[in-house]
Amino acid sequence: MRFSSLIIGLTSIFTLNAQAASVDDYIKQLPPGANLALLVQKTGAQNPVVDYHGQQMALPASTQKVITALAALLQLGPDYRFTTTLERKGNVKDGVLEGDLIARFTGDPTLRRQNIRNMVAALKKAGIGQINGNILIDTSAFASHDKAPGWPWNDMTQCFSAPPSAAIIDRNCFSVSLYSATQENEPAFVRIASYYPVSVFSQVRTLPKGSAESRFCELDVVVGDLNRYTLTGCLSQRSDPLPLAFAIQDGAGYAGAIIKDELRQANIRYSGTLLRQTQVTPPGIAMASTQSAPLRDLLRIMLKKSDNMIADTVFRTIGRQFYGVPGTWRAGANAVRQLLRQKAGIELGNTIIVDGSGLSRHNLISPATMMQVLQYIAANDGKLNFISMLPLAGHDGSLQYRAGLDLAGVNGKVSAKTGSLQGVYNLAGFLTTASGQRLAFVQFLSGYAVEPANQRNRRIPLARFEGRLYKDLYSNN
Repeated sequence: MRFSSLIIGLTSIFTLNAQAASVDDYIKQLPPGANLALLVQKTGAQNPVVDYHGQQMALPASTQKVITALAALLQLGPDYRFTTTLERKGNVKDGVLEGDLIARFTGDPTLRRQNIRNMVAALKKAGIGQINGNILIDTSAFASHDKAPGWPWNDMTQCFSAPPSAAIIDRNCFSVSLYSATQENEPAFVRIASYYPVSVFSQVRTLPKGSAESRFCELDVVVGDLNRYTLTGCLSQRSDPLPLAFAIQDGAGYAGAIIKDELRQANIRYSGTLLRQTQVTPPGIAMASTQSAPLRDLLRIMLKKSDNMIADTVFRTIGRQFYGVPGTWRAGANAVRQLLRQKAGIELGNTIIVDGSGLSRHNLISPATMMQVLQYIAANDGKLNFISMLPLAGHDGSLQYRAGLDLAGVNGKVSAKTGSLQGVYNLAGFLTTASGQRLAFVQFLSGYAVEPANQRNRRIPLARFEGRLYKDLYSNN
């Protein structure tokens, strides 16, 4: 028995060493200094096919959305819908509401201005022409900061990281056009559609096209209170306007301004003021409402397109529903940890989760922990129908044009979530091999950097690495 155990142990050591040597061959395709943690395991198996730094903690980036989606299905269920309502506090008599009108927002990431217009039209149809009270913008569904810990400050004004507040309209993103002046050193001017209730000012200086200064003078934006934006820096002379888009920083203020304008257009007057309501209060009498699509549809968009807004509103909603408190980042993180332990038997251990999207640089997780999540998904996919929501290589979502998987010849064979931050290129999902075996895999790749002169072609080493790796995994398992 001892001799047999020794042989088995030596065989395991040899196999692991062979794997390490094999993975090192793939790593040679990457830029110097890149860090890789890789774990590959047959679904339902106990031991990995490849384990290369499988316990190493890494930034998950948007592969975090896999965890968010699973926790959402376990807590909220596939049919959950976000609801936005217009409620009254008071009675209606002869077309007059004697009391306040409440616009109650719950974090619907798909709410549009047209939905607000339709709800206001329902008030008008009910005969309301005057409100003798205040307009209350209720955002009590969420509390504390709308920005998660660890989000890079210089991404805050980018639409992909728009703060996921309780009040979201048209993704809390707006666009402007910046025009250079005809004379150099004159200020550029900005134009914005009148239906955006924001203020945008330009302090941008126009530079001659091709001037030396234009190489280093950058455009920037400074955000003030009440959704006021000031553009600064420089812009080279150009014939066409420069299109720009920015994230709304004050969701409640933005929603309030839109509701005020829609009431005006519907000729519904009010005698009070526009106020924010952040404390949880009993609901009023619903006058109009709108709902999002079912959660399953939202999660599909979230995973296919790596939608941060959906991920983070869902994350905060998980915390709100699990604990019965306003949704915060901490409540969401604690709820996800408890849900996975109680309902899926997944221990997150020393994993750090602070948001649902993976934008935060505070998040940390190992491939081994992410593998637990993937194995649970595979074992329960008949009930969850989860894998079909992931991007499919060569077909849709963030894997439609993944060069490395195309080189590997595995289009249509890989369903996986991507994860990208500066210097990070992650994948987590499933590969169906040539023999019909399903592999779960986690690729956490960080520290990826190339010389400035090679920035235009920076993904070529990544494509070579993934091309060789996934071709071999497909062919040899």
